[in-house]
Amino acid sequence: MKHCLVTGGSGFIGRALCQHLVDAGWQVSVLSRDPVRARDVLPGTVHLISKLAELDKLPAVWALVNLAGEPLAGRRWTERRKAEFVASRVNFTVRLRTYFCARGQTPAVVVNGSAIGYYGPQDDTVLDENAVAEDSFSHRLCRAWEDQSLGFAALGSRVCRLRTGVVLDRGGGALASLLPLFRFGLGGPVGSGEQYLSWIHRQDLVALILYALDTHSLSGPLNGTAPGAVTSREFARVLGRVLHRPAVVRSPAWAMRLAFGEMAEELLLSGQRVYPARALESGFRFTYSELEAALAAILIS
Repeated sequence: MKHCLVTGGSGFIGRALCQHLVDAGWQVSVLSRDPVRARDVLPGTVHLISKLAELDKLPAVWALVNLAGEPLAGRRWTERRKAEFVASRVNFTVRLRTYFCARGQTPAVVVNGSAIGYYGPQDDTVLDENAVAEDSFSHRLCRAWEDQSLGFAALGSRVCRLRTGVVLDRGGGALASLLPLFRFGLGGPVGSGEQYLSWIHRQDLVALILYALDTHSLSGPLNGTAPGAVTSREFARVLGRVLHRPAVVRSPAWAMRLAFGEMAEELLLSGQRVYPARALESGFRFTYSELEAALAAILIS
């Protein structure tokens, strides 16, 4: 039985991943700052640890999925918060690598979290994994996070850097904040509505992580987005149609900037039109390639 260590395992993506790993017969350990809370949302067979040293008593870790990181959305980006983003991603990944190096045993494969913010604001340019990035705080954060994960490659691990888009599913993520407005008929596009939103159904993202763990030829950057990126205007239109609600109440750019500052500029008012070239070229098949089918599966079925 292969042993997988998941960090960020009690989060929106992590808890779905852990369930699938357990169902597939993996031994799963989750590193958590709050094991009591994590126990409430994870399968009972998951082994919870609060310190890396607790791994010393467990079988060797064959795979590491590193999803830990303070959430970027929801509040203004103060300098203190940005320091927390760096510490919880970049510095934490250094700690992971230092632990495995000292133990003298490195995972065979590492799937390290990142985000499509790596590419910076890019208007309607189609971005595959070879695209040139534009400078921004999000780009610098993701690049530093990815750079630290590459240290595992120097130890002998196969490393995939998973650049995740907006993850959609019931029970959390972006939809949790959008649905109340849209259900009351108060939803609509953000800003100009022309910025691209690259999304993925949580089911497909979990499947892609499992695929990356098992596909020995796959390494390097990997876009975790569906092929069918849409504009903010199109996203609002489709979500409204699925909910049978109007979706014409625009959130003006000035209000977003006033409320959220730099966070609004990077996460809400600009976007990336990302294409998962490496996943598709390697043989991965998405269950949900088009937005309407994904939202219908989440909200109707």
